[in-house]
Amino acid sequence: MEDNTENKKKGLFERLREGLSKTRKNFASSLGSVFGGKAINDEFYDSLEETLIMGDLGVETTEKILDQLKTQVREEHVKEPAECRQLLIDDIRDQMQVGETAYAFENERSVVFIIGVNGVGKTTFAGKLAGKLKNNGRSVILAAADTFRAAATEQLSVWADRAGVPIISGAEGADPSSVLFDAVNAAKARNADVLIVDTAGRLQNKKNLMDELGKMNRIIDREMPEIHRENLIVLDASTGQNALEQAKQFGSVTDLTGIVITKMDGTAKGGIAVAIESELEIPVKYIGVGETIDDLQKFDPDSFVSALFDTEDIDTETEVQV
Repeated sequence: MEDNTENKKKGLFERLREGLSKTRKNFASSLGSVFGGKAINDEFYDSLEETLIMGDLGVETTEKILDQLKTQVREEHVKEPAECRQLLIDDIRDQMQVGETAYAFENERSVVFIIGVNGVGKTTFAGKLAGKLKNNGRSVILAAADTFRAAATEQLSVWADRAGVPIISGAEGADPSSVLFDAVNAAKARNADVLIVDTAGRLQNKKNLMDELGKMNRIIDREMPEIHRENLIVLDASTGQNALEQAKQFGSVTDLTGIVITKMDGTAKGGIAVAIESELEIPVKYIGVGETIDDLQKFDPDSFVSALFDTEDIDTETEVQV
């Protein structure tokens, strides 16, 4: 049994490592030449700054990381650039830690709003999360509240069938709040553990989005006042800094509790995960590194940083299952 668990953990890490291969090829190889220098001086810090920004960590996050590194170099009397590599890895790992209660909603009666623009994998994530929770023994209902995007309900229905969970939907163009109201009643009637709500991604009209989310939140507050609330924003890693901007925009109209980063396997911009968590101080909770349900993983900072830097000392003891 232990062997199977260990093999599963290694398999999850290998999928993550493979998914981050494009990011690692660009990022880690450039860092290798920086840390291969002979002295810690202005030229070293300038090269490191350029590499981190090019790795999609962004200016603000890069400055924060460099300030921390310079302090450590000074206080610990570090003399060799090579020694800075591990300091950088540890700083990023510590920065990206996920709190102990990050996944509490999975084991409580919860309502999970899935938020994000169209095309980022929002509906797919909703379906995959439903499947994961169902496989873990939770009773789940999906609510197709994205009534504005053509085929959104049909797409979610496919995932509902795969996961073996019921779906509550309405006609295309229907009021999303009416779909949510029906879903809430269904969840209460069936005593469901988790209600997952796929919302519309209409960021281009912020007032409408605010009104819509506000109306939906009021329904939950009125009908399920004691329930655990989770607002997960889904972002496409391949959009780089645009993903960070989307998170800021959605964060201005609703309280975000976690980040989901998809399409990590198809981009060289995986470093955006570091920037998003650093600048918004919202934890990355899930990442997608492929098409299957098993390619949706709970975010594990140790595995992520090991895969990003391709470190030799991979900690396969770390819990990374979903």
